[in-house]
Amino acid sequence: MDARGADRRAAQRRAARKKAGAGAEPLPERHETAAERADRNLVELLQELRVLQTGVQIVFAFLLGLAFTQRFGVLDGYERAVYITTLLLTVAASALLATPVAVHRGMFHRGAKLRIVSLSTRLTSAGMVVLALALSGSVLLVVTVVLGRAAGFAAAGGSALVFLLLWFALPWRMRRTVGS
Repeated sequence: MDARGADRRAAQRRAARKKAGAGAEPLPERHETAAERADRNLVELLQELRVLQTGVQIVFAFLLGLAFTQRFGVLDGYERAVYITTLLLTVAASALLATPVAVHRGMFHRGAKLRIVSLSTRLTSAGMVVLALALSGSVLLVVTVVLGRAAGFAAAGGSALVFLLLWFALPWRMRRTVGS
């Protein structure tokens, strides 16, 4: 490593801090190998998946229980279609969010941790999109049954917008300002 390279990296860190705003904490420097980074990233990803999978399980349990209530029999065709679609989206979200665990188990100690992390990150992102749709579908179903279709569309649209902003736009924006 020469002095010019170190100076260039220091200038990049200063520019990133300035771009992030006054009072921003300095970017931490990690002194880790690619394998250590992959290990850390996988541990962090698996921890995030535990949180997401709990949410999926709660929604899935709610939807499964719903089919066995007395009120379910009076749902019209539209409401049943929303129910089935939401149930299937929940199953898809569960599958997508559990696959990184299965991939890790299947590839454990095979020297493919970078590939595992890369694939698992994409699967998790796809799972979050599908989970956001499933949660919004659940809101659509419940609000439609309780208040009508117009209120259901409004509540589901609002829910989808919240997920879009918090789960996707906010991290994207932060990534741009911090300069990953």
